[in-house]
Amino acid sequence: MGSLTPSLKPWIETPLIESSALSKAAGCRIFLKLESLQPSGSFKSRGIGALLLHSLLTHPSPQCVHFYCSSGGNAGLACVTAAKTLDRSATIVVPFSTKPLMIAKLKNAGAYQVVQAGDNWQEADTYLREGLLKKDEGGVYVPPFDDPEIWEGHSTLVKEVSAQLRDKGEEGADAMVCSVGGGGLLCGVLLGLERESWGKSCAVLALETKGADSLNKALTSGQLVTLPGITSIATSLGATCVAQKAFELAQNHGVTSSVLSDAEAAMGCWRLADDERIIVEAACGLNVAVCYDGRLMKLLPELTPQSKVVIVVCGGSNVTLQTLMTYRKEYGWIEGTTTDDQEVPSTLSAPTNGADGFSNHWGWMDGDEWHDQHE
Repeated sequence: MGSLTPSLKPWIETPLIESSALSKAAGCRIFLKLESLQPSGSFKSRGIGALLLHSLLTHPSPQCVHFYCSSGGNAGLACVTAAKTLDRSATIVVPFSTKPLMIAKLKNAGAYQVVQAGDNWQEADTYLREGLLKKDEGGVYVPPFDDPEIWEGHSTLVKEVSAQLRDKGEEGADAMVCSVGGGGLLCGVLLGLERESWGKSCAVLALETKGADSLNKALTSGQLVTLPGITSIATSLGATCVAQKAFELAQNHGVTSSVLSDAEAAMGCWRLADDERIIVEAACGLNVAVCYDGRLMKLLPELTPQSKVVIVVCGGSNVTLQTLMTYRKEYGWIEGTTTDDQEVPSTLSAPTNGADGFSNHWGWMDGDEWHDQHE
């Protein structure tokens, strides 16, 4: 196995681009931090990668380390991808409910083993800890979000943003937008802002979907709240209780917390694809959705047309073209509330034909109809 140095990073510096389309839609300057370009396809490469690297640099026998993660989502994929970069192995344990697509992606990324156990994450995690980890002296547990090293990894995003804005002749951002599941990304953003001269004056908008809104409920009640379950389509936000650190930092920083609908998150996905040719999960589409139809200005009324807002395009791998088509078919009705801004491309591409939200152009080529045409 190769030698380890602190300079060996399982994540990359991602571009920060100013979006003309989203800026026109939002009424202020929108910058997209493209975490969807990370090696694993999501921001998780930073935090999980930092944790793995720290574990190897501090372990007495790093050559014997084998990583274990119980996430069948983006954290698991980040674990496998980072482990491979660091020339180590990773076993992922997922519940039986995990989609075949994600299992295939885990295997394709180079997982040593993908084990299915339990009906939910808690049962899969218990099996990992009790059935596998205890039997491996070199085993290292990889949590999905609740660890200081993960937060530190995510904080590098803010340092990059600061340097990239400076390269553009700008000094800091006026606001940052990120979605919240367990709170690892939010912790990183807030810790990163504490270290920047412009950080104290930067507003932070933390977004969740209804049915996966543990942070919002905690901030509203003044204490951590455990949801009875996750009912949102944004399953990557599916932590029934946000991390204690995220709750504390959100309170201290005065974070603006807002909850959007699944329909809005889905709309963000297809409009981002139309406006910027970027495909993301609903958990990320949520961040983009606020740019449209005056949502952002209502949530952060202090913004002006000159304000600089950085949106973390956190990415996610549990999405396909079919996913976006399904979203548009199921939630296409939300286009009825869209403002008529002819300068925003996704306004013009909004479905206009058919009650199901699709214009019938090439959609007939999917499914049974396609096969009928080619038999």
